[in-house]
Amino acid sequence: MSTIKEPSFRESVDLMFNRAVALMDLPPGLEEKIRVCNATYTVRFGVRLRGQIQTFTGYRSVHSEHMEPVKGGIRFAPGVNQDEVEALAALMTYKCALVDAPFGGSKGGLCIDPRDYDEHELELITRRFAYELAKRDLIHPSQNVPAPDMGTSEREMAWIADQYARMNTTDINAKACVTGKPLNAGGIAGRVEATGRGVQYALQEFFRHEEDKAKAGLSGTLDGKRVIVQGLGNVGYHAAKFLSEEDGCKIVGVIERDGGLLDENGLDIEDLRAWISKHDGVDGYPSGRYIKDGAKYLEEDCDILIPAALEGVINLSNAERIQAKLIIEAANGPITAGGDEILRKKGTVIIPDMYANAGGVTVSYFEWVKNLSHIRFGRMQRRQEEARHQLVVDQLEALSESMGKSWSLDPAFKEKYLKGAGELELVRSGLDDTMRTAYQDMREVWHGREDVTDLRTAAYLVSIGKVAGSYRAKGL
Repeated sequence: MSTIKEPSFRESVDLMFNRAVALMDLPPGLEEKIRVCNATYTVRFGVRLRGQIQTFTGYRSVHSEHMEPVKGGIRFAPGVNQDEVEALAALMTYKCALVDAPFGGSKGGLCIDPRDYDEHELELITRRFAYELAKRDLIHPSQNVPAPDMGTSEREMAWIADQYARMNTTDINAKACVTGKPLNAGGIAGRVEATGRGVQYALQEFFRHEEDKAKAGLSGTLDGKRVIVQGLGNVGYHAAKFLSEEDGCKIVGVIERDGGLLDENGLDIEDLRAWISKHDGVDGYPSGRYIKDGAKYLEEDCDILIPAALEGVINLSNAERIQAKLIIEAANGPITAGGDEILRKKGTVIIPDMYANAGGVTVSYFEWVKNLSHIRFGRMQRRQEEARHQLVVDQLEALSESMGKSWSLDPAFKEKYLKGAGELELVRSGLDDTMRTAYQDMREVWHGREDVTDLRTAAYLVSIGKVAGSYRAKGL
């Protein structure tokens, strides 16, 4: 165990920011303007539950308004505090800039364990929290747009959207006040799995570059790569599901709240997810080797490690023993600044959180645009696309007949070719393009500058550069 003091999550974000700006030529005043959090609102409100008034504490932090609205999730967790919310808001600023989502950074949190309350009680609490924020424009389609985060889902977003609409009955854009809503409440196809899908697209893009794979000591494709996932919540589950089902990865380890499972033959993610839902943990699962101290499995040998739950799980105490060749941060801040330094010295390649989990905010951006345009993607052009493709197929088949040939197009190919892009296909296309473009921006800095040796610093340099450009354009 190192005697060096472990930095807090907030300090980690600041340390990584400082490391990047030291390599930039920014005026000190602008550097400080980008680094500091603009404002944090703390609210304490009461809700009558179980015959008495209970008081809850919540936060909404706005890090940067270089672009508006500001964007960022709302988490429900017992450990929520101002420092954490401000650090997460800062990450949102850099994340949005990196993937060219036109938002500033924000974050919200409520100190609550959702498991302590039934659905009706949670609705009362969520609506009151939303009311307190919305009346101060901290939920607003053109100023501050929340989304789901740890402990929240599309259910809570639907409550928030409805609460805002009740308070703003003539706002035609009311649905755009929050993203991550259910489809039948103004949501968008593909949002639930967006962050996990983004992790998959990030890894696919990484594996397209031989030079990058070589830095991680990897070769070939994703097929057969051994993966350990920490946290099988929404993000971890979807990332594991897509990587195993579509890319041929072997999920050899899963770490959950109550312990970890390891199976060199690969775990069945769908089956394991169903088990966790039923038994509230992995203990007792009939496949794999179970240990109570699941964090030990972070240190197991694997090709790719996906920390997809809490911040700070890889730190000064265990970074030296991490054996994964490649780590992709599906969670926010899973590696502390101290842990990051140890891993960099070891040569471990880290795909940083601000890029790796940006799938959520990217598809949130698409949902926001959909809500403002009041039409689902694909509605205008899908059938016209299909008609154009049908013309080509008909012409080819007519040509073959006129030449006396008996061939015809493969039915499976024909079906795929003729299908016009609906909302889900367009969302996936937009997300894939976003993840590819952002990665190429990072790797250009990573490989193009001798003073940049890791992707995290490259990501900060790209994003801070864009934020600085926005401020300069405003005349600051």
